[in-house]
Amino acid sequence: MLKEIAELDSGVVLITGDAKRLARIYLNAWSRRGKTILVEYLPFQIDGEVYIGSPYEGTSFDAYLIVNPLSRSKAEREKLHRWLAENRDKLILLYEGKYVKDSITRYAIRELIDYLIAYKRETVGFERIDVMRFEDGKVVESRTYVRRR
Repeated sequence: MLKEIAELDSGVVLITGDAKRLARIYLNAWSRRGKTILVEYLPFQIDGEVYIGSPYEGTSFDAYLIVNPLSRSKAEREKLHRWLAENRDKLILLYEGKYVKDSITRYAIRELIDYLIAYKRETVGFERIDVMRFEDGKVVESRTYVRRR
């Protein structure tokens, strides 16, 4: 499923758990395919054509990076929710620093995401990536990847 996400042309992907490396891999893969990317700000280096600005300004790009969507105020989350509903045909990466997996059910954004990637670094020397595919706010497919260091 991780490769399937890299090959998306449209959809909303939420990455949680401070997985900068994984988010950078996806953005670089999309950029290599010729997509122009708009980011709110750069939490990490991205190769290719990247612009910094607000996604709400009406400009049209192929892909977007929105940072910490779940950590925003209620009014900002509602504004983002409306914007996501209007731009379902775009490729949107939501990057959240805090870890969210099962608690995604508390957020209304679950109805708009297509994939949730929950990254967790365990204390016993391995990393765990849970990938879930959503349809209409419900998990329809799930996989877990484990990498030992």
